[in-house]
Amino acid sequence: MDSQYGPTNHVAGVDEVGRGCLFGPVVAAAVVLLPSACEQLQALGVTDSKRLSPARRESLVVPIQTLATDYALGLATVHDIERLNILYASLLAMTRALRRLSVPPKLCLIDGNQPIPNLGLPQQTVVQGDRLHTEIAAASILAKAWRDRLIVRLDRRYPGYHLARNKGYGSAAHRLALQTLGPTAQHRRSFKGCS
Repeated sequence: MDSQYGPTNHVAGVDEVGRGCLFGPVVAAAVVLLPSACEQLQALGVTDSKRLSPARRESLVVPIQTLATDYALGLATVHDIERLNILYASLLAMTRALRRLSVPPKLCLIDGNQPIPNLGLPQQTVVQGDRLHTEIAAASILAKAWRDRLIVRLDRRYPGYHLARNKGYGSAAHRLALQTLGPTAQHRRSFKGCS
């Protein structure tokens, strides 16, 4: 993974999780790492969160938070998703994460190919950025771990949808529960299979 940006450049990696879910918010994280922290996190196995088991992701949360110069989370609610659409809600979650950093970054490395509109900060989109930049990989892990914990808690509030297992994605059991129980307030009704 690349860490070519110098320590004075204050680079933030940004990623979001939950775009393809039927339930719950989209969650984004922004993480600022010095090159030395990138090297340490690479040695610990930080990579794209989708390549890691839930237990492995959880084990990396504290090292990322400890080694990061700064980090923050942002989310877009189901209401935001329904109001804006999933792409713009994802970009809003990323904006909210970046705005919560204590110091505005000199450069934002955005996972994917969509720049964040009206961000007011220098940004660079990186396709498959969570595999190429440790800053983005660390952000993907923090966002995924936080969102998964949230969905497990919401599973207790909305039983019957198997949320603790499917994390809000459209598994067969989740889709069947939607047919029999109907959608909750946290379901994305504009998504196919949710209304």
